[in-house]
Amino acid sequence: MTNRTAIHDTFRIDRHFGAAPERVFTAFADPDAKAKWFGSPAGKKEDEAFDFREGGRESVVSVFDDGTRFGFYATYTDIVPGERIVYTYEMTMNGERISVSVVTVEVRAGAAGGTDFAVTEQGVYLDGLDNSAQRRQGTEALMDALATSL
Repeated sequence: MTNRTAIHDTFRIDRHFGAAPERVFTAFADPDAKAKWFGSPAGKKEDEAFDFREGGRESVVSVFDDGTRFGFYATYTDIVPGERIVYTYEMTMNGERISVSVVTVEVRAGAAGGTDFAVTEQGVYLDGLDNSAQRRQGTEALMDALATSL
C-alpha cells in the first residue's frame, strides 16, 4: 500500500538574459522555439501537443531507455503577451500522478538591456514520488537550456 503524502513547496528562479523580452517570451509561446530548449533527455517522445492560448493545453510523454515514462500535462490559465504566463501542470511517472504545480513566468525589460526573468513554481509533491529539490534542479537545467537557445 502506498503511503499517501502531499508535500507543498514554492521556489523562484531569477535570471537575466541578454536577449530582448519579446524573444524570451517567444521561446515559451512558439512551438519551434520551445522545442530548442524544453524537454527531457529521453530519446523518445510521445503524445505531444502544444496549444499556447488561455485554456490551451501542452503535453508530452518522455520515454527513457529503461521504459520509464514521464508525462507533462499543462493548461495555460493566464497569458499577458510579452510579460506573463501562468499555467498549471501535472507530472506523471508510468501513468501515476507524482506532482501538481502552478507556475508563473515573468518577463520584463532589464534596466541595462536584455530581459529580467523570473519563474515561480508552487508545487504539491505526491506520495514521496517527487520532491521540490528535484523539481528545482530540473527547472534550473531548463533555464540553462533556455539561455543557450537564446
